[in-house]
Amino acid sequence: ALPVPAGGHRSASQPPAATGSIVNRAQQAVEQVARDSYGRLLAYLSARSRDVASAEDALSDAFQAALETWPDDGIPQRPEAWLLTTARRKLIDRARQEGVQREALPSLTAAAEQAQALAQGADDFPDERLKMLFLCAHPAIDEHARTPLMLQTVLGLDAARIASAFLMRPTTMGQRLARAKAKIRDAGMRFELPDADQLGPRLDAVLGAIYAAYGSGWDDISGAGERTRGLASDAIHLGRLVIQLLPDQPEAYGLLALMLHCEARRAARRSDDGGYVPLSEQEVTRWSVPMTVEAELMLADAARFAKPGRFQLEAAIQSIHAQRALTGCTDWESVALMYEGLVRIAPTIGALVGRAAAVAEVRGAATGLALLHEISDEQVTDYQPYWALSGHLYARLGQPDRAAAAINRAIGLSDDPAVRTYLTTRVPGG
Repeated sequence: ALPVPAGGHRSASQPPAATGSIVNRAQQAVEQVARDSYGRLLAYLSARSRDVASAEDALSDAFQAALETWPDDGIPQRPEAWLLTTARRKLIDRARQEGVQREALPSLTAAAEQAQALAQGADDFPDERLKMLFLCAHPAIDEHARTPLMLQTVLGLDAARIASAFLMRPTTMGQRLARAKAKIRDAGMRFELPDADQLGPRLDAVLGAIYAAYGSGWDDISGAGERTRGLASDAIHLGRLVIQLLPDQPEAYGLLALMLHCEARRAARRSDDGGYVPLSEQEVTRWSVPMTVEAELMLADAARFAKPGRFQLEAAIQSIHAQRALTGCTDWESVALMYEGLVRIAPTIGALVGRAAAVAEVRGAATGLALLHEISDEQVTDYQPYWALSGHLYARLGQPDRAAAAINRAIGLSDDPAVRTYLTTRVPGG
């Protein structure tokens, strides 16, 4: 949440309680805009200033100004346009004072006028996030920085959360992101969609970032993070935009199918009292039929190209799980087969653990555990699903001490209180 600055002004006619209510409403309004529009605002500003870091600073200043002025002046009718206008002015002032980026000044000035018009009109400012995604995937940018840069600039994740997702120290991730932004500025990279022949090579990085963003919103089901609360819907929207831009790319359809299948089960992931419910125990009547149908249509569209890829296979696995709503059971043999194909294309830690879980259902806990033990220690140190599955399989094999040790480790790696509570009930002898 954005902090309310100290030293705010209060009218003498307003009692403290009323002032507190006004301040709270203003802060809530600012937080809502941050959740809903941060990525769009930053992409729009960056595309015209050609400097991501400066756009971030200006937008941060605009949010701070909103927190300071909205309690006194009232929440504007169009908060996004107000923030855009304020940030644009700060960018222009900074560019003039520093004597840099003179080429960007005409664009900034014209956009300031456009932002003012937006504040008075009914149209929304254009969504430049897709341009930003493909810019961040530019081959001149360090490949290890591309996805983190997309997550920060387009979807508003902070460096600490991104570092955690990539198992990296926040300071290291911050330095990597700063270097990437400096590269964009110093090389004068333009915020434009690349030519058709250059879109394809950048697509994998873009799809990966969108999926990582969806994963952040999916993991944060409890709503602990204000900005990540809307990431899942943002990611799905961006997935649709990619298909509109590249309708001949099967992996784009595969990614959208995967996200829709997962999103269809959101309501079933929690019991009525807020308890965690694993996929195998979810009530299928709580799954969204329209989302499942759309996911199946997207997967069918992808299959027309006969070019299987990572996201198509992951979506196919979720499609098999979705069939339980019709058949009442899960075809684990087919799931295991799909995972075999997936680990050949993309042997990620998630795919390897998923394969072990599926094989354990088909060929027994010992075989699944053997597959888990093949994964390197470095990959599994902080990977919670590995330890949760290990504990489950040890318990099935009648090894309670090892099961308890693995599940307790999984509990320690779980951020979600509901997941920790669920795992606690699975500790042998607990």
